[in-house]
Amino acid sequence: MKKLLSHQLIDYLERRGIKHVFGLCGHTVIALLDALEKSEKIKFVSVRHEQIAATAADGYARVTKKASVVFTHLGPGLTNATTGVANAALDSIPMVVIAGDVPSYYYGKHPHQEVNMHCDGAQYDIYKPFVKRAWRLDSPELLPEILDKAFRLAESGRPGPVLISIPMDMFSREIETSHFKRTYYNSHFTAKPALAEKTAIEIAKILIKAKRPLIHIGGQAVFNDATEELTELVEFLDIPITRSLMGQGGISDKHPLHVGMTGFWGTNFVNEISSNADVVFGVGTRFAEADSSSWYNGITFSDKSKFIQIDLDPIEIGRNYPVTLGAVADPKQALKIILKVAKELKPEGIDRPELRKKIADYKANFKKSNKAISEDNRFPMAPQRILKDVREVFPEDGLIFTDVGWNKNGVAQQFDIIKPSTIFHPGGLATMGFGSAAVLGAKLAAPDKKVITLIGDGGFGANPSVLATAVEENIPIVWVVMNNNAFGTIAGLESSHYNHTFGTMFKTPNGEPYNPEWAEVAKAYGIKAKKITSADEFKDAFKEALDSNKPYLLDVPMENIPVPTDGIWNINDIYTPKDNVKEGRLMYGDAEKSFHVSTK
Repeated sequence: MKKLLSHQLIDYLERRGIKHVFGLCGHTVIALLDALEKSEKIKFVSVRHEQIAATAADGYARVTKKASVVFTHLGPGLTNATTGVANAALDSIPMVVIAGDVPSYYYGKHPHQEVNMHCDGAQYDIYKPFVKRAWRLDSPELLPEILDKAFRLAESGRPGPVLISIPMDMFSREIETSHFKRTYYNSHFTAKPALAEKTAIEIAKILIKAKRPLIHIGGQAVFNDATEELTELVEFLDIPITRSLMGQGGISDKHPLHVGMTGFWGTNFVNEISSNADVVFGVGTRFAEADSSSWYNGITFSDKSKFIQIDLDPIEIGRNYPVTLGAVADPKQALKIILKVAKELKPEGIDRPELRKKIADYKANFKKSNKAISEDNRFPMAPQRILKDVREVFPEDGLIFTDVGWNKNGVAQQFDIIKPSTIFHPGGLATMGFGSAAVLGAKLAAPDKKVITLIGDGGFGANPSVLATAVEENIPIVWVVMNNNAFGTIAGLESSHYNHTFGTMFKTPNGEPYNPEWAEVAKAYGIKAKKITSADEFKDAFKEALDSNKPYLLDVPMENIPVPTDGIWNINDIYTPKDNVKEGRLMYGDAEKSFHVSTK
């Protein structure tokens, strides 16, 4: 029996349990849309810009922890989606992108919107730097095998996006349904690598013997649901734990052994704990630049420490710090077996009451130092006041998506996340506009959860047509636009080094502050909205927005102040070199001393 390839593709997605597909129409994919229109199991989420499609699919996959699906047109459709797909790639989010292409028999002839400057039929080359694999379909009979490979690759190992580029004529070809027979028997589950017990014993022995051990977690610990195992291990061996930006939500921010976020947005106390550890056990983290204070020795991490590293991607092990022991393993399974052997090796566990008190005192003092500004009635509002009011109203199991700026860096530093997998940051690519679109997919994936984004006016202005999709699909999310009339973080950075804010502030030609009235823009789209006019008004308005069960935008005027940090980052030393920094290296006057450089 023969059937159109487009219809067999949709049949395949239905059998994989795909419930939503994100995308935008184009002449190369209308055969797919025709097949999708007939589906009773899959909802097509249409957007007004392909970056929104990819980013909404990113948010969807972060919540479901399975590969999401994006349909996109060739040429400008594919390039518009690039940023969203690349953001997913750098944050290890599984995604399958299916792109229409020019007819296969027109390769190299400059058919409409073809990309062929260096090679004919090569639009899929555009994605090669950031997807795990890019396929071009050269024969319709090969699609079933490619689809199975694509989903398995996207979801296994270190997850990430893949691309399948399909010439539009292939969608309209009929092939025997028997070619898809293999997909009925091919398992969709791929077991993750476990840690050998022998290796677990080695790791447990090192941690037990260490005087000042530390566990440092990243995004893999969160994505792989390792919270329970992680919490049991740190409590049994009384080991302090730090995290990267992406590691937030891996363990409660209020846990007595959780010290906080390291690196540039960390504090001196957190970085001193990590830099003075004799053993650092990295779990699912790449030890990225901002989390590691640009790898300056002795600031966040030190070459005097022994490093153990577990990661699903072998290329990450030892990339930035040489390891005493490295292993490729699923963090959840690895921590479980390490805990098991640790209990066998040291049944009584370990107690470090002085350490717990030290951490508790630090957290209490940190909260106290922020209390006054968190309760300040100034207007435009202090960002700390916005975060305080949000935390007091928003449910602990609600889903929060940040963007770029105070809403990300300040949240990661100061906003307590209690429940695992409830905070989502754009980490690797740090894309403006991530939060406003990712919430669309997140709410569709978790319709029973409250879902919000904390986003700057610069980030929201990058793609405000997210509002249209929310109305068309009736997606009840809340955008909290933290509005400081600027690309605030860059304005602060430029001001600190050059004493001006050229190119970073939103102004009219005569120098007056300018921004669209975002609440009015939202209303024009058919969204409920309110512009906040006083600090005391925000909390009740936010509660009203959450309770409305409708798409709702709050425009919140905010003071443009930097996120307080004691951290150090090489970009500051590039613009304003310090005497002790030479060619990207922090130089020591005395190799035995460690010190911290404030950027405040």
